[in-house]
Amino acid sequence: MSRERKLANAFCGVVMVGALLSLTVRAGVAGPQTLAATPPMGWNSWNHFAGKIDDATVRAQADAMVSSGMRDAGYIYVNIDDTWEGQRDASGSIVANAKFPDMKALGDYVHGKGLKLGIYSSPGPLTCAKYEGSYGHEDQDAQTYAKWGVDYLKYDLCGLRKMMVEAGSPEAAHKVMFDAYVKMRDALARTGRPIVYSLCQYGEDAVWRWGASVGGNLWRTTGDITDSYARMAAIGFSQAGLAKYAGPGHWNDPDMLEVGNGGMKENEYRTHMSLWAILAAPLLAGNDLTKMTPETIALLTNREVIAIDQDAAGKQGDRVRAEGPMEIWSRPLADGSQAVGLFNTSNAPIEISVKFSELGFGGAVKVRDVWAAKNVDNPMTEFSARVAGHGVVLLRARPA
Repeated sequence: MSRERKLANAFCGVVMVGALLSLTVRAGVAGPQTLAATPPMGWNSWNHFAGKIDDATVRAQADAMVSSGMRDAGYIYVNIDDTWEGQRDASGSIVANAKFPDMKALGDYVHGKGLKLGIYSSPGPLTCAKYEGSYGHEDQDAQTYAKWGVDYLKYDLCGLRKMMVEAGSPEAAHKVMFDAYVKMRDALARTGRPIVYSLCQYGEDAVWRWGASVGGNLWRTTGDITDSYARMAAIGFSQAGLAKYAGPGHWNDPDMLEVGNGGMKENEYRTHMSLWAILAAPLLAGNDLTKMTPETIALLTNREVIAIDQDAAGKQGDRVRAEGPMEIWSRPLADGSQAVGLFNTSNAPIEISVKFSELGFGGAVKVRDVWAAKNVDNPMTEFSARVAGHGVVLLRARPA
């Protein structure tokens, strides 16, 4: 591993915070109003549009979020990712580029749809795409975001890496990182506006261990997702063991959804949604909402799956058992039931069984097949199903 990479990996964090009007829940401290009390749901521009994003496209996505029923299903954030940034004016204030002629008007439009606006920046001088970052202008940028009506900030580490390496030691790199992110944390708080602070940190430096202690609302636990089953499954199943670090106000984030982008089959997207729901992961769609098929809409808006993801207890699920290509995961829910996922990571169908005693049930349980939207007739102590290749059977089980 190169010296540069070692230094960059040593301390590459981002701090996230709720604003003055809300308190993050962590380690027994609860405020009267928790920002991101359940995992954020919405849409982000990067997975599908990348740099080809502009005002008209964002408005069209907001419109489609409403007309498709996604807003009513719980998706509320419309998040603009990288490449919106222009240069700074004479006073140092950030100005959007020509693709976004009036950010305040765009914010008003999104809010008028009953939605919330999200934006992107970096704690470094430049963003990943080499646009203007927030380094040295944290207060100005935070005040500008508040003026525009921003409700969500994705703060991406990559623009700070060069400065961390140049610091010369892991300790000095840590100080560069820490000082930069605390500045934005405090700057957001000084706006007085509740702004979800999303830490795009790629899981380096075991961020799940310290993210909540610095006020994090959500933090990326992995590198970037792509629209392939292999990458999605590698990310999703790598989340085993992280459940204890998540809860209301602070969530592990295995990256955005690829549902509807066309690189996976329908049953693979069903696996994607099921696993993210069990993981209490943020549900941020990354497709073109204006061109969704009925099948994509049905996947993204399935109320029973969303109810698992948004469960009020805020307890992330975890792996129960893995055997070859068979993965069994469960998540405890607020009503005493459990969400149970039987996943088949192989290409061919396979029979998967689970004894409910493995999940802590003391007797027979009643079972509902979530994607089939039907109850299994008789109480049982064990469940078996033939699961399609790359597929899932998602259950909701409760004591009989």
